[in-house]
Amino acid sequence: MNINRIKILKIMVLLVTVSLAMNTAAATLNVIIISDPTGQDPNGAAAGSMSYANNMFQSTFIFSPEDKFAVLSGGAEMNETNRLGAIVDTIKRFKNNETPSSAVTAASNYKGIRIMAGGPTIGAAVGGDFSVYVVTVADDGTIMVSPHRNGLAVLPAGTKGAIIHLRHTSSNPSGGDAEVIRRETAVMIGEKIRDGYSATEIMGDVFKKVSVEANENHGGGAINLVSSITTGDTFTPTEVNQPGFPMNEPYSKYDPECGWGVAYPAAESYSSCPLDGNPLKTAHAYDVLKTAITISPTNATVNTYGTDQPGIATTTSEVVKYSVNKNGFNANAIAQSINSAIDRGLLIGVNHVEPKDINIRENSKQVGVYFTPLGGGRTSPPWNLPISSTLLDIVGNLQTAIGLILVVLVLFRSTLITSFMKKR
Repeated sequence: MNINRIKILKIMVLLVTVSLAMNTAAATLNVIIISDPTGQDPNGAAAGSMSYANNMFQSTFIFSPEDKFAVLSGGAEMNETNRLGAIVDTIKRFKNNETPSSAVTAASNYKGIRIMAGGPTIGAAVGGDFSVYVVTVADDGTIMVSPHRNGLAVLPAGTKGAIIHLRHTSSNPSGGDAEVIRRETAVMIGEKIRDGYSATEIMGDVFKKVSVEANENHGGGAINLVSSITTGDTFTPTEVNQPGFPMNEPYSKYDPECGWGVAYPAAESYSSCPLDGNPLKTAHAYDVLKTAITISPTNATVNTYGTDQPGIATTTSEVVKYSVNKNGFNANAIAQSINSAIDRGLLIGVNHVEPKDINIRENSKQVGVYFTPLGGGRTSPPWNLPISSTLLDIVGNLQTAIGLILVVLVLFRSTLITSFMKKR
């Protein structure tokens, strides 16, 4: 219990610090999708948030990888005190082993606030101020889509389905009817669960539909609730009081055959893959989100360490994904691909890596790459020639000796010729 109190205190301090730093964002899309309520499918549950508002990272989600639950928040755009209070109360209730339907009722104590929470095996619920559809999919494929407004709405544990909230941000200048799009999206979720799609794949489709049709398109982000993989700050604003990345805009270009890719704005300089010459395709942000949180035999989450050189993390991620797509999670193959990228000038300022520098966690499809920065302002490592340095020194000395002899011959050419002719 003491440990839980310490964790809760830390969360409260973090949230209060954020609230003092900037205005609050209101997440107008909150969604939890559970396609496998047993928790066995590594892609069977996901949560996400998106909005037109600034500072979406404040309202995206709080996730407990130990207890497998996420808390999404929103509402009352300028009342950060109420929102943060509701979040903390909800987390306290989860730590006291309360169910989602019990935990989210904390939101009702804070005017204008919405809390949505849930996990792979515990179901989901939303409390407070909301406009949602609850989707359930029976084992025989029957889909139920029911509207709920304010108070409490529940997706029971052990049930395939989803809860989706969608309203328009007050500052959103355009977009379709949120009520219509909310229902259409709920129906789409139910149909895709019925047809066997995983929650993480469906989440990408939800972000696509809402960002395109409702214009509630600022990231935000999403998380795989089973495998604990998140989009992190990929789509959140780089500066405070700014919108996140528009989820319906191009994010990167990629080679569908080898897996290599590059993000914008660098992508503007590429029309073909530098590894095999294939034409590149464009991936929108919602495509990138789906790939990022979906576990597959060849999908990898890549982290780099040892350097903060610009472009290293992005390029390394694409090179590693290319290698994994081609050779699987093989440290030797990944190291060779990275070293090839260094030799080609795609990665600069770092030394060659060895297999021991590659940390692979295949169960969660994560790869860590440990770089050693080059010193002395070098951008590329020295050539690794199949000739010893001693031999090169000998060759260099011979070249120097030959050069000196040639200089002597040039300087004393006339004298040497005259001497030679006299001897004849």
